[in-house]
Amino acid sequence: MQTSVVLFTCDLRLSDHPPLRAALHGGDRVVPLFVRDRSVDGAGFGAPNRLAFLADCLRDLDARLRERGGRLVLREGDTVTEVCRVAAEADADEVHMAGDVSAFANARERRLRRALEADGRRLYVHDTVSTAVAPGAVTPAASDHFAVFTPYFRRWSAEGLRDVLEAPRAISVPEEVGSAALPERGAVSGVSPGLCAGGETEGRRRLTAWLRSGVDAYEERHDDLAGDATSRLSPHLHFGTLSPVEAVQRARKAGGTGAEAFVRQVAWRDFHRQVLAARPDAAGHDYRTHRDRWRTGRSAEADTEAWRAGRTGYPVVDAAMRQLSHEGWMHNRGRLLVASFLTKTLYVDWRVGARHFLDLLVDGDVANNQLNWQWMAGTGTDTRPNRVLNPVVQGKRFDPDGAYVRRWVPELADVRGSEVHEPWKLPGLERASTDYPEPVVSLPEGLDRFRRARGRA
Repeated sequence: MQTSVVLFTCDLRLSDHPPLRAALHGGDRVVPLFVRDRSVDGAGFGAPNRLAFLADCLRDLDARLRERGGRLVLREGDTVTEVCRVAAEADADEVHMAGDVSAFANARERRLRRALEADGRRLYVHDTVSTAVAPGAVTPAASDHFAVFTPYFRRWSAEGLRDVLEAPRAISVPEEVGSAALPERGAVSGVSPGLCAGGETEGRRRLTAWLRSGVDAYEERHDDLAGDATSRLSPHLHFGTLSPVEAVQRARKAGGTGAEAFVRQVAWRDFHRQVLAARPDAAGHDYRTHRDRWRTGRSAEADTEAWRAGRTGYPVVDAAMRQLSHEGWMHNRGRLLVASFLTKTLYVDWRVGARHFLDLLVDGDVANNQLNWQWMAGTGTDTRPNRVLNPVVQGKRFDPDGAYVRRWVPELADVRGSEVHEPWKLPGLERASTDYPEPVVSLPEGLDRFRRARGRA
């Protein structure tokens, strides 16, 4: 009997899964394998929120496999070593996996290919598993990637997507291949109390509900902080419990301006991946440097700690940071605001903020996280690198009656309407009765410091 191994990484689903479909087409038996590689933790990516969400995903994947006569094989250790070991135990000729774009993933793929070939086995890497359009599938005439989103989106939109693949009805897994015990969410410490549930079953439920009742208003309401009108599908796209190809196909079928705006956001994910695929060092180095001399020392550290704790004195910034701490997730408009505030108003290195996000975000990944931070810091692909978002103006625009702020900053719960965005202007007794800090810096002072640092004063 022919046997293949399917190595699951950032694609923890059965629906629309090209590596699994190819493996089933090429053999009688399949080993669905996930390797819990501790080097991921060593690289700083073993954050509690993602480990808890991962536990949900693996348990759901195993349950869905068992419904089809199969099971998930879990191993712990070095990915290359464990894949080769499982392939030998199952006498598998082929290993199938999804392509990825990070430097870590690329190095892992190269090591795995060499090791398998040395054993007389083949590795097949499949595109459009974690992206709707493969990195490198569309390129400008004079470069290996698009550096500006708008022309990329035009080409991306014209690119034909592959058909969505149904989940297999039956899966046969060799009995002789053993598995470690599946992890449990409850065994992970330090998890945000409001962390959402993981797994393909939950992801598909969310997508269906979103397309039924949320997407029509998305274009109009996606920046509404209090309305919480975004899809909240980013964790499922990050872990691959949802297929971006299927999400785009179903949204396009639903139609309308809201669906078009949602598809545009999926395209942003692909855009960042094609940038990182072409420029892997952008994960830690400026894509376009301004030779910033970011603030360091005690004052900068104190400001950064206030930012992390949601105690900057700017309510909409603090609300977003507290949402991150509680949920392991943050509204996209909030992400833009807090990133602009840290890098431009406080003039602190974008890598400091990116690291904090990766410590907490359940959807934190290298491409989206690092390149979005660079975009806001003005060191990335933004065509207006020196733009600064004013947190008071943004708060009044996207949280006009202050509901979002009052939800996450209870110290200001009794402040009326839009006044909540400028608590330093409250009458003396009312201001004195609130346990809320003064601003860490005045906005004019922060703006002047940033402009002088960028040579634009």
